[in-house]
Amino acid sequence: MRFLYDEQVASQPQAVQAVLERAAPPRLDLSRPLLFAGLGTSLHACRVAAAWAGFPAQALDAHELALRLPVPRDAQVVVVTHGGKGPFAAAVLAKARAAGAKTFAVVGEHAPALAADVIVRTCPAERAETHTVSYLTALAVLGRMLGLELREVPRLLRETLAAEPPLREARELAQCDRMLVTGFGLDAITAAEAALKLKEATFKWAEGMPVEEALHGPHAALRGGMGAILIPPAGDDAGRTSALRELCEKRGVRAVQLLVPACSEELRPLIAIVPLQRLTAEIARLCGGDPDHGINVPASAKAR
Repeated sequence: MRFLYDEQVASQPQAVQAVLERAAPPRLDLSRPLLFAGLGTSLHACRVAAAWAGFPAQALDAHELALRLPVPRDAQVVVVTHGGKGPFAAAVLAKARAAGAKTFAVVGEHAPALAADVIVRTCPAERAETHTVSYLTALAVLGRMLGLELREVPRLLRETLAAEPPLREARELAQCDRMLVTGFGLDAITAAEAALKLKEATFKWAEGMPVEEALHGPHAALRGGMGAILIPPAGDDAGRTSALRELCEKRGVRAVQLLVPACSEELRPLIAIVPLQRLTAEIARLCGGDPDHGINVPASAKAR
């Protein structure tokens, strides 16, 4: 069975290339307070952007920022949302304008023109409910706004997609009732995004977190019947991913690792997610999931 989701994943090199070929968006001023706000996948993109920008940039839940967190008057507030129709994106922008902050909206091509000083478009509306291409194009836009060099990304994405699909790994995990996804450094954000895709597409519970966090407390809940996806570290993680893998083996947890093509640490969030997107599709095919339509949740419940 082929999903629309598969087509969306495969379209990502061209979609990112299209973002890179557009006129450059305004650069963010790293000398001023910088707040990135979103929900779900968009929040994960914000977390990557804040990591790229470095301290004191922050990635904040748009719900929290709209209702309870302060906005500094001299801040730059960047809201990321694919559809642009949820209430909290507009509420954050309104709050930021009232505070005197400069506002930016990173939104899909189909989204309404939000009330922001600057609007930057990402990609057309996703046809699959489990979003992928909007995540990578949001990262590409945010990377350009932060001055990152992204020219190699489309090539790296094509090479990643040309690899064999992770069929063996999917067979290992398809019968698992719960899954843990871990990573080190920026890969921890990728792990959280991958866990969200797994929940949306396979209807199985998945949790993403840093590898060291998984070894402090959550390890007590590991048991037979669970699965684990351990993103191999790009650098030295003091052996903690290997330690978690050994623990999984002792507890009867089925643990897999996926190959991530070599690239700079800055580019890794755009590349490392793709093997996990593909793994999600293969697990969904085996266990009766549906990344195209997801669980029948009222549209009003998904404000991202």
